Amino acid sequence: MAAPALEAQSLTLSWGDFAVAEGVSVHVDEGELACIVGRSGCGKTTLFHALAGLEKPAGGRVLLRGEDITGVPGRVSYMLQKDLLLPSRSILDNAALPLIVRGVDRDAARAKAGALFATFGLEGTEGLWPSQLSGGMRQRAALLRTYLMDNDVVLLDEPFSALDAITRVELRRWFAGMVRELGLSALVITHDVDEAIDLGSRIYVFDGMPRKGIVSRIVGEVDVRSAGADAARTTLMGLLGIA
Repeated sequence: MAAPALEAQSLTLSWGDFAVAEGVSVHVDEGELACIVGRSGCGKTTLFHALAGLEKPAGGRVLLRGEDITGVPGRVSYMLQKDLLLPSRSILDNAALPLIVRGVDRDAARAKAGALFATFGLEGTEGLWPSQLSGGMRQRAALLRTYLMDNDVVLLDEPFSALDAITRVELRRWFAGMVRELGLSALVITHDVDEAIDLGSRIYVFDGMPRKGIVSRIVGEVDVRSAGADAARTTLMGLLGIA
């Protein structure tokens, strides 16, 4: 049996001496789009920092296709909640930035990024500035930049939360299609149960309140394909203690 694309094994997470989470085990299979849902403040972003190698967990391991990458940055692509586009660079140059950072010639990097603008729904925006784009288009540009990090395992931390409701639904469904088209394996953080059901084939529920002394854990896992959307919603709401 093939190893998962990305796997966390019994992670213990902390902020210094302050315990955040323990016993966290999640995985994303090849070509899968999975979600982690949890309330604000439960440590979801801290978990992603560990998965991305930006912080070393106090215990446990992170595996990329079976290889131990615990504490090693740059092995998976990571898109933060905000798009973080550089205001002084064009959309094309923002998208090409990961290639340039890796030493690719600027013209070659721009050509490679530009060839993907139509795929990402950005055709015609190459010469525009970030301030000239809508929130949805900025997120598309940020997703293209994340894709050009050249890792086919992607972490996204609440990537659609800053958008209006209509744009959020449109963009997340577009993104789900892109995961399939590009052969990505993706793990998405959200605090929105409906968004998790709309996006993920499998959903982990991460819950706790570390700042109140309740260490976070994975309290459940729901297979949306098997359960169906309505049953999945009921189960998720129950696991989160929402009436």
